[in-house]
Amino acid sequence: MAQTVITISTKGQGLYEFTAEADGFVRASGVAEGLLTVFVRHTSASLIIQENADADVKRDLHAFFHRLVPPSSDPSMSWVVHTMEGPDDMPAHIKAALTQVSLGIPVMQGRLALGTWQGLYLFEHRDRPHRREIVLHLGS
Repeated sequence: MAQTVITISTKGQGLYEFTAEADGFVRASGVAEGLLTVFVRHTSASLIIQENADADVKRDLHAFFHRLVPPSSDPSMSWVVHTMEGPDDMPAHIKAALTQVSLGIPVMQGRLALGTWQGLYLFEHRDRPHRREIVLHLGS
């Protein structure tokens, strides 16, 4: 068993890949077979496994979630009560609820068992920069 925390500095909404950091942690652990659990310690960011070959995928996902859950200043979001931290606050919580805060990735032969085009991403849902903590826990 091994565990660490990585920190990702964001520059606002978007997808931030951390596949290399997670894979490096697994390789350094010496564990050949197991399960990597990835957990984000925030309520306004989430985790996804997504294509990492074409940057258009990241742009399209960001645009989709913006259309699905616009800022609370948008007339369609007039029902939102929690606006203390700005118009991106409650929408960020909704987006995090629609995605995941924890992922499990099998480890095979000392490496993450991701598909050819799959990458691990922090999905930042807030407008301003943040420092996000991600816990990596490797069990064998």
